[in-house]
Order: sequence, then C-alpha cells, then structure tokens
Amino acid sequence: MSDVRIAVKGVHGRMGQRITAIAQETEGVMVTGAMERVGSPVVGKQLSDFMKIGHGVTVVDNVAAALADADVLIDFTVKEATLADLEAYAKVGKPVVIGTTGFTNDEREKLRATLKGIPFVLAPNMSMGVNVLLNLVRQAARALGDDYDVEITEAHHRFKKDSPSGTAVALAESAADALGRRYPEDAVFHREGMVGERTQKEIGMQVIRGGDIVGDHTVFFVGLGERIELTHRAHSRDTFARGAVRAARWLAGKPAGEYDMQDVLGLR
Repeated sequence: MSDVRIAVKGVHGRMGQRITAIAQETEGVMVTGAMERVGSPVVGKQLSDFMKIGHGVTVVDNVAAALADADVLIDFTVKEATLADLEAYAKVGKPVVIGTTGFTNDEREKLRATLKGIPFVLAPNMSMGVNVLLNLVRQAARALGDDYDVEITEAHHRFKKDSPSGTAVALAESAADALGRRYPEDAVFHREGMVGERTQKEIGMQVIRGGDIVGDHTVFFVGLGERIELTHRAHSRDTFARGAVRAARWLAGKPAGEYDMQDVLGLR
C-alpha cells in the first residue's frame, strides 16, 4: 500500500506544527503540502525553514496548491479560516479532515451542505480517548436514565476562544440523545442566585479557563447515594494531532460523505 500524502493547513500554528511533525513520524504517511493564511510571513518558505523535516515542502496560501500533490488535507485551525475555504475544498474534491471547533448550528449545516460531494471527517475532538469516552457516556446515560443528574465540566487554557468546548458539547449531545433530551435546549450554562431546585432534565455545563490546560472533561452522573464520574485529561496536544493523522489515513479513498472519529475508530 502506498503512502498517504497529507497537506496541513495552518502549518505554522501550534497544532499545525504538531500535526506535521507527527505525520512525518508516522509510517505510511508523507507530508506533501503545507498551507498558511494569505499574508503569513512563512508563505513561500520551505517547511524545513522552521521545522525539522526530511524533505522540502513549500508553504502556500491556497487550497488548490496545498492539495496539488496530496491525497488528504487536515484543517485544524479556527472556524473563520475553515468556513472561508469550504467552497475551495468542494471544488478541489479531495478528502478533508476538520478538527476546527466553535461552529454554530447554522455554520455546521453550511459546512455539511457545501462538502456533501466529498469525503470529510468532522470531529470536535480527534483524541482516541475522548471518542471512547463519548461511547461510555452514551452507555451510562441509557443505563442510568432520568434518576441520575447529568453535569459536565471542562477546563482549557486561557487562549481558547469558544465556550463550552466542542468536546463538552459533543458529550452533552451524547447524553441528551441517550436520554431523549435536546441540546442546547435542556442545557444550563449558568447558575447564580436563587435559581430554584435543579430540574430533572437539565444538563449542567460548567467551564474553566486558565493557564496552559490542554483539555480536561468530566461527565458526572449523580444519583441519590452515589455518583459516577467519567473523566478524560489530555496531557499534550499530540493526542489530537495523532488522531487527526489517523483520521487522514483512514479517510483516503473513502466515498463521499460525512464521517467522524467514531467511524475512524470503528466504534459506531
């Protein structure tokens, strides 16, 4: 089987550099494309000018050029950058892995409608551990039912822009789906003052931002007399980078359509 050739968008950013480095270290993968925003100081330079890689790849500022010699593109940037390039992804027609978070429901639907003609992975969290956690949350919610209150906490670094995190939203959606509830309609994001007793159907969502926390998520199922806590802690951004590279390898050659990490890991 030939190597999967990957292009990385946002290659000069923190996640872009980690994805590129891990892709270079992964057997069966080659980095053959690199993209940055228009006006970036690294456009036109070689990847080897700011990274230790074994071959020369020129950084470009458009999707078509980035994918010219690649099979799959990984976009792990910010939602504005992802949304701006949707039409270009569809036009080029090659698979895309999207790890960007913070989309509104309308933006997510626009993404799906635009990319329906190509294979794409859309996942709020590329971590293999988090995707196992999503399955566990769904199973626990089905087993415990409405007798257990559901609360979710998440913590991230001070630089994160969206809140709650895409992963916390996915965890809430997993629990809500299993319990016959709706997100965000049944979610409670803020409690202060005399708010009254907790309702049976609400899903609490609490957020912490500070320092350099990579990402912590806990789902509480709290009953009368006991509680279950399901927790995932990311120690390094490399866990997300490894998941993105794994998704890209898996997606190459797949038919058009939407996939997520549950598909990539065979958990569905």
